[in-house]
Amino acid sequence: MGEAIKGRGSTGWLPGRFAKTVPEAFDDGWHARQDEGEADLLPRTQVTEERARSIISRNSSPDISFSQSVNPYRGCEHGCSYCFARPTHSYLDLSPGLDFETRLYAKTNAVELLRAELAKPGYRVSPITLGINTDAYQPLERRMQLTRRLIEVFAETRHPFTLITKNALIERDLDLLAPLAAQGLVHVALSITSLDNRLSARLEPRASAPLARLRAMKALSDAGVPVGVMFAPAIPWVNDAHLEGVLEAARQAGAGSAGYVLLRLPHEVAPLFRDWLQTHVPDRAAHVMSTVQQLRGGKDYDSRFGSRMRGQGVYADLLERRFALASKRLGFDRSGWPQLDCSRFVAPRKPSPQGELF
Repeated sequence: MGEAIKGRGSTGWLPGRFAKTVPEAFDDGWHARQDEGEADLLPRTQVTEERARSIISRNSSPDISFSQSVNPYRGCEHGCSYCFARPTHSYLDLSPGLDFETRLYAKTNAVELLRAELAKPGYRVSPITLGINTDAYQPLERRMQLTRRLIEVFAETRHPFTLITKNALIERDLDLLAPLAAQGLVHVALSITSLDNRLSARLEPRASAPLARLRAMKALSDAGVPVGVMFAPAIPWVNDAHLEGVLEAARQAGAGSAGYVLLRLPHEVAPLFRDWLQTHVPDRAAHVMSTVQQLRGGKDYDSRFGSRMRGQGVYADLLERRFALASKRLGFDRSGWPQLDCSRFVAPRKPSPQGELF
């Protein structure tokens, strides 16, 4: 069993599934000097600026409502213990554990790539989701402002887009989002897994506190931005009891729509989350994983379309029923996220070597 690391969701370094060599830690006493404080031993965040080759990712999954997404960052400092995107760091020969939340990449050419993509003659307009793989408003965004600059491109071209985040930093961009909302070009979803600050701090250590997310939701709603709530992920015997409370608090804060996703444990996420359970809720760890496997046909994860987001079996049916009843009682829009206007799009002008004369 690992030990909790302050401010981090992972309890240690886990090799990726493609790793050819695996380092082994050995304590030689070098860091045992008396003059060193605890902060000196904590893993620090490292940011690498990179030039991406493409920026719009496309999918045809029947489980999700969008076909295009943009991720300005790789890795995520929020450190959510359950994050389904952790295995993507394996492609970089980095650990899906601590590396995923401490070794981050910022796509500094994201704006120019987006403009180029939208300017292509054959481009077909479809809402783009910002930050679906890693949070577009993670702490790094406060300094880099890549997400804000991407939104400025959407505003310039009147391109519809959606946002989903766990960070109240989104309030910073209300000056951009409110006018776009008035044109039917944007929808925002705040992901809230619990109203319990202590549980939230363990599950997602560097995301905004639940109350801060609710305040951001209220600010968005008051400014006319359509906002929804995502209870994601629903984790058996860890946060599932908070479902109705989260939906009710979100409705009071102005959310008009709601959704949920069951815990997903692809690839390295399964052993990482097992370790998290043993570290933080050892009394329930076996029961949680037993239920997860009942939901996934006896495995830690089932990637099949149609079941990967909801699971199967008695527990899955009960959770779906609870969500439906709560949504109906609270008056959430049962048709799902609002439709965005794709008719306003104006392709960006390609940069001219002579510059802008008029």
